[in-house]
Amino acid sequence: MFKNALQALKINRLKTFLVYLSLTFSIVSIFLIHSIANGIIDMYSSMLQTDGDIIITQAKISDTFFSNVDIGLIAKIKKIEGVEDASAFVIGASPVESLPIVAIYGVTKNRFKNYELVSGSYPLKNEAIVGESILYNLEDKKNITVANKAFKISGVFKSEIGFENGGVVINTDEAGEIFNKSASIVMVNAVVGKEIEPLLAKIAKLDKNIAVKSTDNFITNYNQFKIIKTSSTVISFIAFIMGLIGIVSIMSITIHQRRSEFGIKRAIGVKMSNIIGGIVSEAIVLGVLSFFSAYLLATLLLFFIKNSAHLQGYVNGEISLTLAFGVFIASLVMVVIGSILPAINAAKTDPIVLIQGNRS
Repeated sequence: MFKNALQALKINRLKTFLVYLSLTFSIVSIFLIHSIANGIIDMYSSMLQTDGDIIITQAKISDTFFSNVDIGLIAKIKKIEGVEDASAFVIGASPVESLPIVAIYGVTKNRFKNYELVSGSYPLKNEAIVGESILYNLEDKKNITVANKAFKISGVFKSEIGFENGGVVINTDEAGEIFNKSASIVMVNAVVGKEIEPLLAKIAKLDKNIAVKSTDNFITNYNQFKIIKTSSTVISFIAFIMGLIGIVSIMSITIHQRRSEFGIKRAIGVKMSNIIGGIVSEAIVLGVLSFFSAYLLATLLLFFIKNSAHLQGYVNGEISLTLAFGVFIASLVMVVIGSILPAINAAKTDPIVLIQGNRS
């Protein structure tokens, strides 16, 4: 059956190419949307997971960018039995030179170890370290201005996390002055083997204006992650529908032009199910070819996006096996639905009418 499908596709090359293009770009869109959305979530999650077992933010805020936690809580938290260490950082964003927006991190000194220096030293007062990605885009490699405050670049660091690798790191007190807050997030490391739940309760009692969660719980229930996932699903569904409409339209035209062929098959006794199966087989072959083409093209595009100096590493994504399998199934569903409706319509038509072809 698939051998006959390949022959039929070769005969109708133009229509085959149009369906192939429509499918490929629809699948590429789905790959890119989900990969980039998951990449953003993974980068931010990784950044938080490297910092501690417990995350403290301001209570009842929609995003960590708006959070303001009293950094003075760190001294009290360190006195709690079972706490190994605590750190804080301020999250902000600011234009830097010609770059419209750059992530700014104000961190406590005990968190500097998270940034692997490529050159230089960790920042002192009025100093900053910059990620490799942003350094490439800076004209002045020795000084940097953040929100009208000048800093000397004391070092360069590298990070696998795009948000950090394209960011600027300064001391917490200076970031607090720039963004008018004490700390965005306080991170707590528990002693190895220590139960987290009792610590959450003890820390929560320190201040009624804070929200205290385990890192895993925070990442799972973070509203912004849910919004990103929902948005990517909706946009992917739109891409799926657009691809489906394109396939139905082109397949309808193709099948209409092959009416005589189907009429002759019906007249010589070929079953309706075999005619439908042949058309669906052609679509499945196209779907498989389009999927692998889209996979290669999406992988190539994601590579260039990840390594684009202009994007500073903020946009990143990889195609996981789970995503690839899901998109493969979606591709097959798309082509089967897109082809079966025109196929059933053609197979039901009277053989005499079909043999007359476009003359009817």
